[in-house]
Amino acid sequence: MEKLLVTSALPYANGPLHVGHIAGAYLPADIFVRYHKLLGNDVIFICGTDEHGAPISIKADAESVSPREIVNRYHESIRDSFLGLEIDFDNFSGTARPIHHEMSQKFFLNLWKRGYLQEKTTQQWFDPVHQRFLADRYVEGICPYCGKPGARGDQCDSCGKLIDAVNLIEPRSKISGEIPVLKETSHWYLNLPKFEPELRKWLDTKTSWKDNVKNFILSWLNEGLIERSITRDIDWGVPVPLEKAAGKVLYVWFDAPIGYISSTMEWAQKMGQPDRWRDYWLSADTKLIHFLGKDNIPFHTIIWPAVLMAQDEPFVLPYDVPANEHLNLEGQKMSTSRNWTVWVNDFLAEFDGEYLRYYLAAIAPESKDSDFNWKEFQARINSELNNILGNLVNRTLIFARKYFQGMITQPLKFRDQSKKVLAEAALLVQDTGAAYAGYQVRKALKSVLDIARLGNKYFDETHPWHTVKETPDVAAETIYICAELLRIISIAAYPIIPCSMRKLRKMLKQSEIFHWNTLQNPLETLQLGEVNSLFHKIDDQAVQRQLDRLHKQNTHIPLNEHKSEITYDEFAKLEFRIVQIKTAEKIPQSSKLLKLTVDVGNETRSVIAGIARSYEPEDLIGRSVMMLINLQPRRVMGVESQAMILAAHDGEEMSVMVPDRPVKPGSEIN
Repeated sequence: MEKLLVTSALPYANGPLHVGHIAGAYLPADIFVRYHKLLGNDVIFICGTDEHGAPISIKADAESVSPREIVNRYHESIRDSFLGLEIDFDNFSGTARPIHHEMSQKFFLNLWKRGYLQEKTTQQWFDPVHQRFLADRYVEGICPYCGKPGARGDQCDSCGKLIDAVNLIEPRSKISGEIPVLKETSHWYLNLPKFEPELRKWLDTKTSWKDNVKNFILSWLNEGLIERSITRDIDWGVPVPLEKAAGKVLYVWFDAPIGYISSTMEWAQKMGQPDRWRDYWLSADTKLIHFLGKDNIPFHTIIWPAVLMAQDEPFVLPYDVPANEHLNLEGQKMSTSRNWTVWVNDFLAEFDGEYLRYYLAAIAPESKDSDFNWKEFQARINSELNNILGNLVNRTLIFARKYFQGMITQPLKFRDQSKKVLAEAALLVQDTGAAYAGYQVRKALKSVLDIARLGNKYFDETHPWHTVKETPDVAAETIYICAELLRIISIAAYPIIPCSMRKLRKMLKQSEIFHWNTLQNPLETLQLGEVNSLFHKIDDQAVQRQLDRLHKQNTHIPLNEHKSEITYDEFAKLEFRIVQIKTAEKIPQSSKLLKLTVDVGNETRSVIAGIARSYEPEDLIGRSVMMLINLQPRRVMGVESQAMILAAHDGEEMSVMVPDRPVKPGSEIN
């Protein structure tokens, strides 16, 4: 029996949940936990709301209420959304509770006493309008590494690099929109470079981690870790437990992961066994698994493990971090600030929560970004959930009611066709279990649906509506096999659509308490319970209402977001030329970068281009492309890049800009 401690990233208590949250961190975790509980493993599922930080205090100021009121409001909203989706945590806590404050301060003091923290006086951005220091994420500007706008003061989402906020180009306060000023302040810094050897040694053992996670981490390590401030100048958070730190709080990204521990402690107290949390967090045989979106990878795989390593007790380190990619909406990047999203509470007001579980499992962004599309949602529910699984339930059980008075009995002997169907189903069950164990929700769902497809095909091929008149024993065998497939599905699909599968088991008069190993216990004789339709179809009007709402709430959004204007003289300084690619090769430990050697006419240059996900190296050799030549060189992944290739990005693919006729290398673009 495995001991598993599963967490989902703590949702921020300053707004409701949207479908992107669910697809990234919560539904995959719930499915994984339900599967392991079916196996009989010792598993607890821990979460809670992240209740500290600048966004909450800013929202409270804007509404003239206390931060506590904001936290309570959204804690309830988030909890209700999880309940509506049957995402079943063993404990759902919050970081503004005394038990969490106490544990976070203990972690800080351990770091301080053991020499892993250093007090520094530095310059920090200060909003002159609101008269407050700005947390890293409340300063935005141009990334000093990749030159992309919209980089935050702690990290650039475009290139994934850590940023020192003071190095942002053209910084702006996200609160007031004004240019901030630098002021001196003192903070405590975690000496991350000190942990690099131990982190590398630990990460070398993670051979089975997802490529997107491992590559993200290695890029951080290869760029070199920097000291990170873990305190902030704001008025809402865990107070720094030092006398000379009055008025300062712990950085939300330092105390939030400790919320996994404090939530487990709260769970143990509720169980009447207050020390039981130690059986998981301080036990070498515990597998700690963090489910989260890719934005949270570095905090859970670099900073958080370092903090755990530095404690005076042997806390378990993450066993796996199956981070997911992003979920887009109708072909566009999801944005809560622009209200381009689907809020979970709005969805639940219109549709069954099981339908969202099913659809998000079908399009789970496991290895690349995926897209939520209302028309596809309708098609999946109608053509798969209704027409395949729902159809097998209805035709099998209604036929049994009509012709056999609801009595289903195992035949004394099976025909070869029936044996073959059961054997195929057994293989699909194996595939389903392996997919659940490997965080492959999409594959698991497909295997379950293939069992239902197998049942419908068998039903059609055996013609029970004919055989029931001449050879009723053959018809009874057909119904038994289809009912047995439904029993199998009621277990195999349970992690994805638990409520529907409980209803199906009730129709089959099967126990509500069951395990994965009961898949091997075939039906014998049973009298069906009340038979009802499990699903209903979604009509065009319901989907159109959602599309109308989505576009109506976004009528203020411009088609494109533009950068600030530049003068003609500024533009004239840019030198664009046609170059020819001579060599191209992938950069180890990077999934999106290629190293190119280009002919500029009278010289050769090396260029790093982020186009590896759209082009194979061999496809680029010999191509003429457009480049910005007089860009200041910079080192990327240890290689100097001496220019920038021009490429268009449509949200999914990169497309390099090429001339429409042969042009000599070095030709200037005017």
